[in-house]
Order: sequence, then structure tokens, then C-alpha cells
Amino acid sequence: MNQLPLSPSTAVSTWRRYGGRPPILVVIVWVVAFCLPIDAIAKPTDTYSLDGVERIIPAKGKTKCPAVELITYKGNTVKLAPSGRVNEEFAKRLDRFESVLIDVATEIYGRPPKRIRSLGTYNCRRIAAYPTYLSEHGLGNAIDISAFDFGPAKKDQKLPADLPKTLRRSFSVNILKHWDSDRGVGKIHQEFLHTLATRLIERDDIFRVLLGPGFPGHKNHFHFDCSPWRIVNVF
Repeated sequence: MNQLPLSPSTAVSTWRRYGGRPPILVVIVWVVAFCLPIDAIAKPTDTYSLDGVERIIPAKGKTKCPAVELITYKGNTVKLAPSGRVNEEFAKRLDRFESVLIDVATEIYGRPPKRIRSLGTYNCRRIAAYPTYLSEHGLGNAIDISAFDFGPAKKDQKLPADLPKTLRRSFSVNILKHWDSDRGVGKIHQEFLHTLATRLIERDDIFRVLLGPGFPGHKNHFHFDCSPWRIVNVF
């Protein structure tokens, strides 16, 4: 099992690299992480094929990512836009995510979204605040999601009786715009996003790391991955 990157020892070594004065992002991430409830950072209870892959890398120089098999993921029932390269094992988790997404969307809007807006999947890089740790994106083991697009309701779809007419047409739910919305249709979009996040947190067989607007640098997206540790900070 790889060492959890959000740890005091990692923070201290990072501080020393910066001559005793850590960059503000490191301070924010470390403080936020250790202000979380004790069960928010934990060892996963399941097994996963990428758990044994080394995440520690040299702090300087070109990032070299382990050779892992990647497939092009376009979405199963709901289109992922743009499509992205992910590890095959992570693709299975995305299929499970899609199932939860469809259930929540159908409860609230009477239909599933037609598109998931992705900000990125595979990207061979470090974790910005922890340069000695490989990002899960570098394994095709993570996804960043910014929005969900819905098409117009079909005549044969059973919609909630109180669904506003504007939501019977095409619309988008944007995390940056709607996470804190408390008026009109925006409040419905907030309910959708919060319910989706809650359902995913309750499931330990989909994602292990779930970050969102409650975590620094994530005001406009959800970050989901399957690291060898569990960290939850969405709200």
C-alpha cells in the first residue's frame, strides 16, 4: 500500500524543499485535509488492480508515468464528452458511476443526462502540491467532471409532476454555477448535484477519492479517482 500523500511527514519534506517556507497551496491542502473528519481519510476496504503501482516519483525532471493499459472511454449509456483514455479497471468504475447518475437524474428530472462534460482523464503529471507523488490522472485512474447536459424530455417519459416547464427542454447543470444555487431551477440543479455526490459517497465500490467544491481548487468540478487511499471532501 502506498503512503497517503496528505500526511505530516510529506508536508514537512515539502516545506524543506522550499527552504522552510511552503507554498500557500501546500499549506491549504494540508490544513484542509487534517481538518476533515477522521473517517474522511482512510484505507479502502476493497481491492483494486492498480493498488500496487508505485506513486512516488522524483521531485524534479520530466514526469515518467508507469506503463498501464489504457482504453478509450466514450461512456456506456451516457456519452462522455470529450471521450478520454482510462485504465480498463477504472472504466468499470465509471460504468457504475453512470448507473448512479442515471438513477439520480431520473428521480429529479424524469430522464438521464445525454452527456457528461469531462475536464480530463489521462494526463501524465505530478500532483501539483506534492511533486514527489504521481497524479492518478497519470495512471488513467481519475476523471474531472464539470457539468451534465440534458436533452429535451420525450413525450413518453414520465416526468415529476412539479418539474418546471423550462426543465422539460434542453438544459445543462454546471457545478460551478449550480452547486450553491438556492433559487428557482437553480435550486433543483443544486439538489441534483448534492444528491449525486451523497449517493456516490455512500458507495465504497465506485470511487475512493471524491473531491468537489468543498476542497480547494475544485469549485468548478468533481474529481473522482481510485487511489490506494480513501479521501472524501465534496461538500
